Amino acid sequence: MMRKIFEITGTDREHFLQGLVSNDVRHLSEGPVYAALLTPQGKYLADFLLVPRGEAILLDIDEGIAEATVKRLMMYRLRADVQIAPSALQVFRGTGAAPEGAIADPRDPALGWRLYGEASGDDGSDWDAIRVAHLIPETGIELTPETYILEAGFERLHGVDFRKGCYVGQEVTARMKHKTELRKGLMRLRIEGSAAVGTPIEAEGKPVGTLFTQSGGRALAQLRFDRLEGPLNAGAARLFAE
Repeated sequence: MMRKIFEITGTDREHFLQGLVSNDVRHLSEGPVYAALLTPQGKYLADFLLVPRGEAILLDIDEGIAEATVKRLMMYRLRADVQIAPSALQVFRGTGAAPEGAIADPRDPALGWRLYGEASGDDGSDWDAIRVAHLIPETGIELTPETYILEAGFERLHGVDFRKGCYVGQEVTARMKHKTELRKGLMRLRIEGSAAVGTPIEAEGKPVGTLFTQSGGRALAQLRFDRLEGPLNAGAARLFAE
């Protein structure tokens, strides 16, 4: 896990974020918030943790998408009193006893805690096994530019709020929630063998989804719910519903 931390400051910081991200930033008064930045068409651009820290909000984000995400956020700043700057803080995470000053990961209790300070890294927990067991998508693996966040489980992971009002991509997300039935989503399967992340999954020769993270004989996959009859294959691997 390579993360970058930024500090968002300025008197308009909460109002600024409230109009852009998928979750309700007002919940920062209670602790960290998990959220996403979407395209106007409702597709995934980035996911991150927002963490209150004094007169600033920390942006805890995957290093691979950090610079592009900050650049996009700044496009929306206009005349708002908002500054986004790299922070010297690092993040250390774990699942055992939480050290003093650590905060609980807001997505799922299985993800343990995060501590912001001078050290980066983790306590050696098997994060892939945790994510597979609890259906938790990862930036750049299960979460890609083709992802709709409801299909990736953001409602279950406390990453979207349907009462907060408008944000970029809100109309599509709300329509998927209230007016349609999801046709595909993130699922956990048993797997025999292995295949590369991104391998297409087929059922009787027809495409039904994509294989992602694998650990301990189980795998995460994005699947069409209406095409799951019959044996599933991803390359040489065989997949089975649990």
